[in-house]
Amino acid sequence: MRPADALAELLAGNRRFVSGRPEHGHDVSAAAAASGGQLPHAVVVGCIDSRVPLEAIFDQTFGSICVIRSGGHVVDRAVLGSVGFAVAALKVPLIMVLGHVRCGAVDATVQALRTGDRPDGDVGYLVDEIAPAVESIGLDDPDVAAKAMRAHVTRTVRRMRDVAGVPDSVAAGTVAIAGAVYDLDTGLVDLLT
Repeated sequence: MRPADALAELLAGNRRFVSGRPEHGHDVSAAAAASGGQLPHAVVVGCIDSRVPLEAIFDQTFGSICVIRSGGHVVDRAVLGSVGFAVAALKVPLIMVLGHVRCGAVDATVQALRTGDRPDGDVGYLVDEIAPAVESIGLDDPDVAAKAMRAHVTRTVRRMRDVAGVPDSVAAGTVAIAGAVYDLDTGLVDLLT
């Protein structure tokens, strides 16, 4: 698909949405109903993988969840600040970190560690951030990528506990943190923590 075709597809989808004829289940009236304010019940940190549309897999409507996505759900200051905002300003009671099976970022990290060929630039940053999870499993493990994904989710859950205000909210019982993995084949979300 050419760039112009991709843009045309997005704009055509928006016209279907606005006209009340969506092809994929979202209704413009739900968007309008939520436009006056938001009271989300969760912030979900997930991967950019196009096969993992967070609102769809949790069957949530507009205003229900705050979505933060990055390659391999890697956390940086923008992600941490966004989680902090959701907790402090929007009063979300749940932070979920969602990984998924067959994650390209985890696979790329395994490959980079096996070959010693680290990608340059910002993709290299993703590899660097996922590498400790892969190393904790070991490259000799035949199921290293799947196990490393789970380890990476667990590590990311621990990082959520470092967000300003989150430890106090967890201690007060007003916020919980969950880690999970989405199965691309079945659609099921498996809770880890």
